[in-house]
Amino acid sequence: MFDYHVHTHYSADCETPMRASCEAAIAAGITEIAFTDHIEHEPADESFGYYRYDAYREELDRARDEFGDRLTILAGAEVDFNTGIADQVEQFLATHTYDFIIGSVHYGQNGALIFPEYFAGKSLDDVFLPYYEQIQAAVETGWFDTIGHIDLPKRYKPAAHGSYDPERYRSSLQHIFTALIDHGTSFEINTSGLRQPPRASMPGPRIVGWYVETGGELITTGTDSHVPGTIGVGLPETLEMLQLCGITAVSSFRGRRRSSVPIATLLPAPVV
Repeated sequence: MFDYHVHTHYSADCETPMRASCEAAIAAGITEIAFTDHIEHEPADESFGYYRYDAYREELDRARDEFGDRLTILAGAEVDFNTGIADQVEQFLATHTYDFIIGSVHYGQNGALIFPEYFAGKSLDDVFLPYYEQIQAAVETGWFDTIGHIDLPKRYKPAAHGSYDPERYRSSLQHIFTALIDHGTSFEINTSGLRQPPRASMPGPRIVGWYVETGGELITTGTDSHVPGTIGVGLPETLEMLQLCGITAVSSFRGRRRSSVPIATLLPAPVV
């Protein structure tokens, strides 16, 4: 199995060294891991200015030396995107080398993090429609290998706002699917929602099904882990869900080059 969304102590919201995550990944049956630390260009974000690329690469090399015979370890990044910081993002990506890059949107209007307090005084449309516009803009750049947690706001939606129905935003999602396919970009199934609110993957099977109906087939999988104990959690269920939706393979990366690996070869063997 592939866990292509794992944070380390090079993210401001994580204290885990790579070595601990590699040990946890091997124990969880992970065969490929991507260390995708936050790359943040919003000055208000706690990760702004925190990342240290050279130190990250040195620790990655040490991890590969120690665990490379048991685990494929990818140099990755989760690069936050919105149109207000696009120039800085483009400059960063032009000057740093990775195997795999996630493009994620974490900020809404007026540079505010999409956390529960962001919903105050707003309808779900006020949150989701601009958010999906930013996802669309991220895809249209062509800069990213995959798009992270494409319905992230559902994780932070206060109960008082009612239920999130992706059908209401199907038109926005359809435009995103078309752009993803045109640019050869995948989106991730982020399993973190399975172990915490909203108790569903981001996105869930309905959105995956619509993507498949549009002709899409490129998917990455990741746990968004910040601690070793969550590495690999939810991936077997996610792979089974993808198969039910008509996805037969997931993406693997080396040096930003994609290949497809059949899901059937990644699922744990049944116990007999």
